[in-house]
Amino acid sequence: MKTSPARTPLFWPISLLVAFVALLAATSSGFAAPAPPPGPDRFKAIVVNYTSNTWFLATFRANHIVCKIVVEHEGIPSLEDVYASCGEDITNEWIAQPICKNVDRPNHCKGYYIFLVESVPGQRDVAVELPPPAVWVNVTDCLAVSSLATSVCEYIPKLMLTGEEPLPEYDVSRVEGTLNGQSFSCEGETCAVELQPTGEEGVLMEFWAYSTYGDSSKKFTAQVRVTQATFGNPDAPSWFVDVRSSQWRGVPLASCAETWQIFPPVGGPPQWLATPNHVSGLSSTVPYAYLAANLIKHGQVDASACADGGLTPDGRAANECGLAAASDGVNAWQNRFDTLILEIAHETGVPAQLLKNLFARESQFWPGTVLPGGDTGLGQITQNGADTTLLWNPSFYNAFCPLALSQEACESGYMKLEPEAQELLRHALVNSVNATCATCPLGIDLDRADYSVSVFAHTLTANCQQATQVIWNYSDKQMPGQLDITYEDMWKFTLINYNAGGGCLADALQQAYDKDEALIWDNVSKYLAPACRAAIGYVEDISR
Repeated sequence: MKTSPARTPLFWPISLLVAFVALLAATSSGFAAPAPPPGPDRFKAIVVNYTSNTWFLATFRANHIVCKIVVEHEGIPSLEDVYASCGEDITNEWIAQPICKNVDRPNHCKGYYIFLVESVPGQRDVAVELPPPAVWVNVTDCLAVSSLATSVCEYIPKLMLTGEEPLPEYDVSRVEGTLNGQSFSCEGETCAVELQPTGEEGVLMEFWAYSTYGDSSKKFTAQVRVTQATFGNPDAPSWFVDVRSSQWRGVPLASCAETWQIFPPVGGPPQWLATPNHVSGLSSTVPYAYLAANLIKHGQVDASACADGGLTPDGRAANECGLAAASDGVNAWQNRFDTLILEIAHETGVPAQLLKNLFARESQFWPGTVLPGGDTGLGQITQNGADTTLLWNPSFYNAFCPLALSQEACESGYMKLEPEAQELLRHALVNSVNATCATCPLGIDLDRADYSVSVFAHTLTANCQQATQVIWNYSDKQMPGQLDITYEDMWKFTLINYNAGGGCLADALQQAYDKDEALIWDNVSKYLAPACRAAIGYVEDISR
């Protein structure tokens, strides 16, 4: 059937209008949804000088050449070089052969010898990967509150994305991405993205930058939460903005939140997981009997007017009179590490109050404490605890290992070290926090005690990593955030891991998970085995 000529002029404009409206409705900024970025693709060929050294492995008898070994390093070939060029049998024979002591008549010796044939200098082109562009995220017109680990805003703010091109002759040409499925795109290196209120789990943002080099950054991700709560003035609620992302450059998010994929509570963490804005926020005046006894025994407090010199019969704690005599000294000593604790908290993200509560529970701030079981220092680390730190905190391992072993030995990673080297490293770590010093005032090396504050912060970080892995292993490969575990309970599980070990945590978690119970503290803690149940009181003491 023919189309009526009278209807033809109306059909095309209407259909085009419908298509155009649909296009606008499908995007947030009036353009098509951005295609996935190609990613970094930048290499540069550089000329590298090298020297090719040719060695022959030959028999002492008859000078028969067995194999040729070509290496580019100085010195004789390593066993690996010989194995690669000459095979396993010859390498084993060379290792096992006796030393040739007949220097005047070496042709009477058994086995092989090695000699340098020639060294030839050369050049080659080597492809070097150049640094890619990146995008950083911050929030505009908000107050960064470090004690709450969040940004507090009077109005719903914007996210500011800033592209960075590390190569001086190129620039970021565009920043693109999606927020909760809605696309955005900005010319140039900056992009302001409008925010909307979200649920407590936040929404996903993906973002990237294009460069005039001709490639792009990789695709970055962030989980963005925008919630309203009171802050200071209950009559004027504020907006709290939290961003979990490797590219976040605002107020540091509460420690381990990114690892666990969990946001801290809206408005900030509870007091025991807080980091105050000022050192005075850590000040305490707790009458610690063990600390008082040590101050008395080391002559810092005169308790001679007290019965038994102010000490209990076993000498491990101060009696009531001794505690009263030592009150000022105890108050001063328990706060002597506060400034350092706050600094380390800002460096590592470990909550300052948690770190102080840990020291209070473990040693009452007396760093010269070494228990019969080997628990050592302010935070009472053991050989097993040192193993956790070195295995689950790679950045700390990379910094600490060269202090005890060669850089070359450390490069393979803790898991690939020989058992003897692992043991040596564990001993070195425990010893590094042992502040006992017979020749020092008070019997304590205070420099070593100060150093140990950082070690224990990194140890807690390692335990939060291991606790994450335990949950992943015993919950059908789910992250804590997928299981609705709270930020506070994850720190409690981390403290079980620190105090009782990953095995105790794993058994309790698995029982709760198998019974389809929510993985909250009350449920998991009741399944701790009898040998592990002391961890309940430990966690409750620290989390008060």
